[in-house]
Amino acid sequence: MPRTAFLFPGQGAQTVGMAAALCQALPAANDLFARASAVLGYDLLAVCTGGPADRLNATDVSQPAIFVASLAALEQLKATEPDAATDVFATAGLSLGEYTALAFAGALSFEDGVKLVQARGRAMQAAAEAAPSGMASVLGLEVPDVEALVIEARGTDVLEVANLLCPGNTAVSGSMAAIERFEQLCAQKGGIRTVRLAVAGAFHTKLMRPADEALAAALATVELKAPTVPVWSNVDAKPHTDPGEIRALLVKQILSPVRWEDTLRGLFAESADRFYEIGPGRVLAGTVKRVQRKADIRNVQA
Repeated sequence: MPRTAFLFPGQGAQTVGMAAALCQALPAANDLFARASAVLGYDLLAVCTGGPADRLNATDVSQPAIFVASLAALEQLKATEPDAATDVFATAGLSLGEYTALAFAGALSFEDGVKLVQARGRAMQAAAEAAPSGMASVLGLEVPDVEALVIEARGTDVLEVANLLCPGNTAVSGSMAAIERFEQLCAQKGGIRTVRLAVAGAFHTKLMRPADEALAAALATVELKAPTVPVWSNVDAKPHTDPGEIRALLVKQILSPVRWEDTLRGLFAESADRFYEIGPGRVLAGTVKRVQRKADIRNVQA
C-alpha cells in the first residue's frame, strides 16, 4: 500500500480565474465558495474568477481564496479518485496551507477555517502596512550562503531567512531598505539571482508583530480537534496531533521561518512514496522534486 501525503499551497499561488471551471462542473466545490462568502461577507468566487488582480492579491483576500480553492480542489479529488485519501498518513501545508491541511484532517471546521484565515490575513496586512517591508527569493544558493549575505546586508534593519523551501530556493524577508541592499549585494557578488515576491510585507519575521497576538485572539474563539492524521508544522518540521500544541505553533508560525524542505525530508524519512499537491499552482510539486527527483507527485488543480 502506498504511503500518501497531502500537501496544500500557500499565499502566492492565487491567479485570477482560479476555481471557475471547477465550480461550474462540481456542485460540492461551488457550495464551499457559497459557504465561505456567507462568512466573509462578499462573493469570494467572483473575486477568484474575475479579479481584479490587486484585490485577489491583497493578503486579507488571497488567504481565504487559497484556503477555499484548495478545499474545492480536494472535492474534485474525492470525486475522481475516491480512494486517494485512504492511504494518507500525513499532511502539510506551506504557511497558510497549514490551515488547509488542518481542515482536511478534521482538526478545524470549514467555517472556522475561513474565519481564521480571514483574521490572519487582515492581521498580517495591517502589520505590513505599519512599516515598508517585503520578501525576495534567492535561487541557486544554499542556506549557509544566503545566511551570510543576510548578515552582510542587514545593517540595523530587520532581515531574516523566512522560507527554506528546497535546495537552491530560499526566501528572505525584512524591511524594504534591507531587501534592496540584499538584492544589490547579490548582484555585486556575481549575478546571484533574486526575485522580489508579490507579498504585502515581511512575512515570517518579527516585523509581523502584533499579527501573532491578533491570531492568538482569533484562535481562542474556535475549536481545534485532534486531527485524523498528523499535521506537520512549518515551525519545527514535525508531525503534531495535540490541539494545544497545534494552536501554539500556529501563533509562532507568524514570526518564524517556514521549514518546508525539512518537512519534506521528514516525510520521506517516514517512507512517504506518493504526494498530492491540492490547490492552485504547482510550486509544491517543484519543491518535492528538488528534494527527491523521482518522487511521485500529483497535482489536483483548483
